Amino acid sequence: MASVEKPPPGSMLLDDTAPLSAVIQASQNLQSHTEYIIRVQRGVSSDNSWQVIRRYSDFDVLNISLLASGACLPLPPKKLIRNMDRDFVAERQRGLQLYLDTITHNPLLSCSEPVRRFLDPSNYSCNYNEIALQQVSMFFRSDPRWEVLEPLRDIGWRIRKKYFLIRDRETPKDRQLLSWVDLGPDRFLSDRDLQAVMKLLTTVSHPFISPLLFSSVSESSALMIRAFSETGSLRDHIYKVKVRDYFLNKYSHPPPPPPRRQGLQLQKIRLYGRQVLEALSFLHARGLPFTHLHTSNILLQQEVCSLLELENGILGVPSFYRQYYSQHRKINTTESIDVYCFGHVLYEMTYGSPPDAVPVDHYPPTPCTAVVSVLQSILSTESCKSGMPTVAQLLQTPLFIDVQLNVSDKLQFKIPSRLKEALKVAKEQLESRLQEEQRLIQQHRRLTRAQSHHGSEEERKRRKILARKKSRQSAYENEEENCVKYNNNSGSGASSPLTSPSSPTPPPNTGLQTPPPPPPPPPPPSEQPPPPLGDGGGGRSALLSSIQSFSKISLKKTQSVDRPLDPAL
Repeated sequence: MASVEKPPPGSMLLDDTAPLSAVIQASQNLQSHTEYIIRVQRGVSSDNSWQVIRRYSDFDVLNISLLASGACLPLPPKKLIRNMDRDFVAERQRGLQLYLDTITHNPLLSCSEPVRRFLDPSNYSCNYNEIALQQVSMFFRSDPRWEVLEPLRDIGWRIRKKYFLIRDRETPKDRQLLSWVDLGPDRFLSDRDLQAVMKLLTTVSHPFISPLLFSSVSESSALMIRAFSETGSLRDHIYKVKVRDYFLNKYSHPPPPPPRRQGLQLQKIRLYGRQVLEALSFLHARGLPFTHLHTSNILLQQEVCSLLELENGILGVPSFYRQYYSQHRKINTTESIDVYCFGHVLYEMTYGSPPDAVPVDHYPPTPCTAVVSVLQSILSTESCKSGMPTVAQLLQTPLFIDVQLNVSDKLQFKIPSRLKEALKVAKEQLESRLQEEQRLIQQHRRLTRAQSHHGSEEERKRRKILARKKSRQSAYENEEENCVKYNNNSGSGASSPLTSPSSPTPPPNTGLQTPPPPPPPPPPPSEQPPPPLGDGGGGRSALLSSIQSFSKISLKKTQSVDRPLDPAL
């Protein structure tokens, strides 16, 4: 089988299930129209973002391509006159932002080719229908046994997977379904091991697994052939649509009133659920990763469910529910992924449509409480935090334990030890990539919560109150510090030695005495009294008493004595 160019070694293939977010950052008026600058981001990393510029007419073309979905899309109406006024452009920008939010939050619309090409033209500009047709034509040249009858355009949601209705020239009345798909980012087997495992899948024989008739793998893509059934999938049966219809037209309509779309009867829910669990148990026991369980991958024929697309996990194609279970760190193994996906299948069989949001803690009324009990064990907030039950545990629940099936106990499917080890390593690498993605999502979620809390109105008020309290405390501490400094300065003057100018000096024993200065005024109330002298309070009182009783009359006159001059003077 010929192939397109192989990606460079070590490069990560694009994950088409990674969610895209789009924010209109600005608008600019040119001479005849207005352009809107859109910042698009893939996943949670801001490093994986880019800008696209779109006009209103581009939005209108996108909206026309999505009309088949039947979803209510709030595209702002056209305006021919004064459509470049500043106020009108601002109002239209808000309307276009609401439109982008609506389509990016819709699981089917966000993964559709028109939306991806609109937001990420550099990675989705190829014509995948033409590429697939070229690959299939080149394959048929080397194997003239098969003949293409017609392409089945867009019957599935995957952008890089195309379907063709073919027939075998040896049995021209039978119809087969050929699917062509690019290899995905979760492909971890070597080329040799991948071809061996794909060939091994054609030998799987199980009553609840759809057999694969033929497979061929190249360096970047794979081709599979299996029997075609006009009855369609379990989802086609629930939605009462035809298998050949456009998938957006089949599955994106809002739920209509009964009886067109409604849940299955309890007997069928138990039967189909038990059959799917038996197939999952068979795969888990042999170490084959699936992770692609949903109602479109379950073929329904004569009350028998059989799993389709078993090869997707081997080829590394991302799961449809990846953006759901990657939000929960406890769902980090291929077995827990299959159980989580089974919860979605059971919900859709019960209520006729997928849940609006997961986790689900409140369920509409149902005739059987056992169904709600199983759903709660898988899809509730508590189960998503604590972990998924095993397939064996689900088989022992009252809902499925007594369902009778005609299954042989001697199902044989041998995997060589070399391939078994390669599958084990690939499974561990797939789980490791998922766990790393979950770690980044949790880290981004914590950062977003912190930023949201920090920018909330209550948090801003709290910060203002704390700032005022801190300012008051700082002012109070500064005032106390100034008071302490002032008291220390005053205290140092009051406790100075007696030789200071403010302290009285006792009169000398000899010589002429001059009257002492008046005593200093008493200190202010804030100042501390001077400490007592070393000889106690009595000495100071006696000194003051002698000063007050001093009289000049009692003094004697002195006589002058002539002294010789000092020769040294």
